[in-house]
Amino acid sequence: MDALYTAAATANGREGRAVSSDGRIDLALALPPALGGNGEGTNPEQLFAAGYAACFASAMSSVAREMKVDTKDVSVTAEVSIGKDDTGFGLAVVMRVELPDALEGETGRRLVEATHAYCPYSKATRGNIDVELVIE
Repeated sequence: MDALYTAAATANGREGRAVSSDGRIDLALALPPALGGNGEGTNPEQLFAAGYAACFASAMSSVAREMKVDTKDVSVTAEVSIGKDDTGFGLAVVMRVELPDALEGETGRRLVEATHAYCPYSKATRGNIDVELVIE
């Protein structure tokens, strides 16, 4: 891969801080109450969900241009879950894609599937994390 951009961030655990190299991100981290924490900070699952949703929505715009469809009213929500698996902990993702009425049916399904094939986050998770696509 020929890198066009590299982001860097440093963190010191789930109960600490995450800071990007340019200082634009400087967040307190905390375990969510569901994992025994106080929830008074963000957590890696929220950060991953935000990044994945943003990337998927941008990828959808690119795919939509090729398909000659309008995605201005599309909304993408990534739900990232953490839980125990047979080797410790694992992640799962549900991508909820809200499409306008004009993209219901086969066109919308093809758009979402093509986006999942194209999106860099989807490529990175493929075969590693279960990702469910839900079209709403």
